[in-house]
Amino acid sequence: MASSAAPAVNILDLRARAEAPLSESGHSIRDDILAGISQPVGQKWLPTMLLYDEHGLRLYDAITTDAPEYYLFSAEEEILKTKADDIVKVMHAASVSDGGPVEEVVVELGAGALRKTSLILSALSRHVPKPSATPPISYYALDLEKRELERTLDELSKSDIGAEMKGKVSASGMCGTYDDGLKFIAESGLEDRNTLANLDTAVTEKYSVARVGRDASPDSGSSRSRSEGTEATAPSTPGAHHPLHIMFLGSSLGNFTRGEDAAFLKALPLRPGSGDTLLIGLDHDNDPKKIELAYNDSKGVTRSFIMNGLLCAGRALGDEHLFEQDKWEYVGRYNEELRRHEAYYRSTCDHTVVDPATQAHFPFVKDELVRVEVSRKFSDRDAYSLFTEAGLRPVHRWTDSASQYSLWLLERPKFAFPLLKPPVENSITRSPFSLPTVEEWQHMWAAWDFITREMIPPSMLFQKPIDLRHICLFYCGHIPTFLSIHLARLLKEPDTEPIEFKYIFERGIDPIVDDPTQCHPHSEVPQKDEDWPSLSSIMQFQSRVRERVMQLYRDIDSGKVTLTRKIARVLFMTLEHEAFHAETLLYMLLQRAGTGTIPPSGFVAPVWDVLGESWNAHPEPTIEAVTLGPAEITLGHDDDEADDDSTDVLSHSFGWDNEHPERKVQVGEFKIEWRPVTNGQFYDFYMREGKDISKVQFPKSWVEIDGEVFVRTLYGPIPLKIARNWPLITSYDNLSTYASVKGGRIPTEPELRLFYDKFACGYEGGANIGFRNWHPIPATSGGSKDDGRGHNGGVWEWTSTVLEKHDGFVPSKLYPGYSTDFFDNHHQVVIGGSYTTIPRLAERRTLRNYYQHNYPYAWVGARIAYNL
Repeated sequence: MASSAAPAVNILDLRARAEAPLSESGHSIRDDILAGISQPVGQKWLPTMLLYDEHGLRLYDAITTDAPEYYLFSAEEEILKTKADDIVKVMHAASVSDGGPVEEVVVELGAGALRKTSLILSALSRHVPKPSATPPISYYALDLEKRELERTLDELSKSDIGAEMKGKVSASGMCGTYDDGLKFIAESGLEDRNTLANLDTAVTEKYSVARVGRDASPDSGSSRSRSEGTEATAPSTPGAHHPLHIMFLGSSLGNFTRGEDAAFLKALPLRPGSGDTLLIGLDHDNDPKKIELAYNDSKGVTRSFIMNGLLCAGRALGDEHLFEQDKWEYVGRYNEELRRHEAYYRSTCDHTVVDPATQAHFPFVKDELVRVEVSRKFSDRDAYSLFTEAGLRPVHRWTDSASQYSLWLLERPKFAFPLLKPPVENSITRSPFSLPTVEEWQHMWAAWDFITREMIPPSMLFQKPIDLRHICLFYCGHIPTFLSIHLARLLKEPDTEPIEFKYIFERGIDPIVDDPTQCHPHSEVPQKDEDWPSLSSIMQFQSRVRERVMQLYRDIDSGKVTLTRKIARVLFMTLEHEAFHAETLLYMLLQRAGTGTIPPSGFVAPVWDVLGESWNAHPEPTIEAVTLGPAEITLGHDDDEADDDSTDVLSHSFGWDNEHPERKVQVGEFKIEWRPVTNGQFYDFYMREGKDISKVQFPKSWVEIDGEVFVRTLYGPIPLKIARNWPLITSYDNLSTYASVKGGRIPTEPELRLFYDKFACGYEGGANIGFRNWHPIPATSGGSKDDGRGHNGGVWEWTSTVLEKHDGFVPSKLYPGYSTDFFDNHHQVVIGGSYTTIPRLAERRTLRNYYQHNYPYAWVGARIAYNL
């Protein structure tokens, strides 16, 4: 128990061994010091934890107050001063009940002096309508130094903010490493609030875990220990019922090495689809001179902070002055290639350090560097790649006024698609567009099940959200039927599934919109609801077919079945067929959003006013258009089904028949706009003159309510003013007419591909595809630090190229009508991908999709090109 002189604050002491200081690796700090200085010249290091003793924490606090060059603290503080209420509002979008807050837990990793944290705590207090005997929000500050926790929490309780928190937010401490705290949370240690409310100290071996070595730096806000996070899947929180919000401020994640950061985030106890969130700060890859100055302030506070680590190292070995400070100097430098700041001790002369306990000698040569900390910086591509690898979805991002630092709010969604990273297997580079992996099927099935089982209410199963399409139930049966038929043909096995399934679900309708009474050949479908198979029988059928897929993979792995391109092609084709239909079903459901379709639960719902304010404040592109060409561009790739007996599979990229063969196309000079036509642009045009122009129609992506225009979303209609800068979704005819009035045209497929090759950022760069959002967002365009690349906001894009036979085209043997059925001069090629297009499709450069020129429902926009 704490002594009577200690401040009256609750501290959960999670450390298992108080008798000896521990490093991040679970060894004594002494062991780590000796291990680090035993390395060869050029490889020596000292544990970063040495920087954060009690005096080091005070010095770090001085950096944040007395070193204006250290912009990270002030930039993050600026965001919290101006946006704390918005942050709390978005954070709680998925954790409110009957309009009020539910009981929840907020844990801060590496809390430090709580100066910035107090801004969030104040906003949390304002979020609670009125005080109560048991505050609904419990805040826990996790850090290593118990006396510092006691001091800072006591100061907080006596402050104006502490008074504001009474009855609304309780504040306690957790003394231990990140590992200790996260282990405690993951095992539901914070669930018994009645017990925790009266704890002064909780020392227990149960929550003892290994400490793992990790770098820390002055930008961490006193984060001194790290977790390896070795498991590939996120831990659950057994028995937990309260929403959990983790805060990790100060760009502390920059102290992790690449790869370890994703593992750490993946291991955080955030439950998928629960409303749990992570608020994390990341420093940008700013100007190198600015970064170097931040870690070498004119007053020398950072130098004192770093040099204090030598005193701590000596103290841990038994002699505080063992590392004589006049024989060392602080050296900081920015590594542009690795985008990280590195801090070293440089030996100013040849000398030897002798361990007092063992008399072991450790020589250092003049100018030798000993690393003590690393602080990584993050480009947009770094950040999005990191979050995706960690299975986290960005919910919102706040940036300071100088665009040098960001706070991200993240969640762990019910499903997510990983980055397309070609693994290396037996020295053969595997194409990400080759044989789908088992994991790809699992991700696709998770998405499909979510859409069909959680977004379609029973009352809509027999309805047609779009008259020209089937009822919703049809798509539930069509996907496993298509898969079952192709598996049976591939494996030359009898198809034992019920014949009525094949009869009803074998093919879907793809209407000719010019004449809705005419459709391509398709299966007969029942006219009465009672004649359809039951949903339960369809789900059982689906389960059996999926197991056949998994068995095929097991047979391939065991060698029972020899993998050929034909087998891989069937698996690629059926998986991508499911992905295409998932998007089709969703743009159908959009037409009933707000009147039947269930919004996507398990994802933090958009807070539209906060998003709208952020989007509308975003600066317009500095350049409206760019000139490209003349150029030669390559379209398509070689993927001949005649070679399908080949066992050369993993390095081969598959595609649909209209992607084969590779061909060269000449593109003349033209000008093209940076971003697609927006809702706001088309609305202004439509209201001013569009109604009077023949064939211009009110977009199906809009809806008029009481004379006001709203934009459809899967969460229901939202005011146009919020979605004003989203790309407009409408037919080719509408956009082509708009473009001609503006003196331009829709670009050809080769022209748009040339633009994408040069300027599109892709999934790793933050493109709005792969369910990163459940709605479009404003396009970004050139000028970012990521080579001037951007994204179009999350839509396919129309081209003026008509889908037709090209030189070398050969119809698919497995699916002969995939393209040829649409060589009717009515279908336009579209490329790219929408916000629900899986990365495997949207990231394949050769992919060509197509829709009829007057089809108004698909998620397709367009940008304008101009002849020169």
